[in-house]
Amino acid sequence: MFENRKDAGRKLALKIKKTIGNSGYLVVGIVRGGVVLAKTIADCLNISLHILVIRKIGVPFNRELAIGAVGSREIVYWDEDLIKRLKVSDAYRLLALKEKAREVENLEKIFSINKKGLDFRDKRVILVDDGVATGTTVLCAQKILKMQRPQQLILATPVISQESFKNIKKYFDKIIVLEKPLRFWAVGQFYRDFPQVLDKEVIRILASSF
Repeated sequence: MFENRKDAGRKLALKIKKTIGNSGYLVVGIVRGGVVLAKTIADCLNISLHILVIRKIGVPFNRELAIGAVGSREIVYWDEDLIKRLKVSDAYRLLALKEKAREVENLEKIFSINKKGLDFRDKRVILVDDGVATGTTVLCAQKILKMQRPQQLILATPVISQESFKNIKKYFDKIIVLEKPLRFWAVGQFYRDFPQVLDKEVIRILASSF
């Protein structure tokens, strides 16, 4: 159990430093919750902070159950097995994708993200989120980052379900994690204090990082 995202970030930073050191790396936090951890890690390891906007795509009857995720330029990851099991229609997928892609574009404007300025080619990248349940969000982020051909792509997260760890580890050069619980219902269950991260907090974090 973690006290809050900063506590998880500090503990994760120690694990990162012990596992791979901090020389030559940069950290990328997934908006919104992952940015809080990424900022803490960047400060602890004295490395540069970047962010990536990803939005989950949920099923019609439960928006928290992700069947996919979308990022910049409508780059999308779909969980085709889950979509097939739930019989999600192509029409719904298209509408949901467009809706979430607009959210991504709006958030990138709010956070003043210059998409042309995101250059991770030949970089050693640590991707950070505050927890991984199904893995759709981090797999979408992985897809976006891999297109830029980083030298190394590492996923760092305080907690990930055992099933997701097995399913996604092949997509990353390494996964650094603190807890891999068998019983996993939601990321928030592993935090005592897990408030929603507001846009203004992300803006404040970005302003304090430059």
